[in-house]
Amino acid sequence: MEPRLSFVTLGVSDLQRATKFYEEVLGLPRISTPPEVTFFELGKTWLALYPRELLAADAGVPAAGSGFPGFTLAHNVRSAAEVDALLKEVAAKGGRIVKSGTRADWGGHTGYFADPDGFLWEVAWNPQFPHT
Repeated sequence: MEPRLSFVTLGVSDLQRATKFYEEVLGLPRISTPPEVTFFELGKTWLALYPRELLAADAGVPAAGSGFPGFTLAHNVRSAAEVDALLKEVAAKGGRIVKSGTRADWGGHTGYFADPDGFLWEVAWNPQFPHT
């Protein structure tokens, strides 16, 4: 297998609400798609939003489930100040801050917000990992 992640697809409870959050709150570039799915281009990886029930059915698993899904999504920035600024912007536009920006034990600065379906996004500055 080639080392590549092509899509991250989130099973969302309300496609219209989730699309609005990612497009208007986070400002992600939306791609023209059919009404039953939303795609955002993130460089070489795309983010897809798809109704939770349909995504579960496609995978052949039950759609029920709640709590921590066992993963987070991450967005690295260029400075500690950018972590705080992005979290402030998300909160001002109605996003839910889960953890305010704080100094991390590994030397960086990190905080978390949740999208409308509870998927966790880490916003981080890591001086040892400058990939942005």
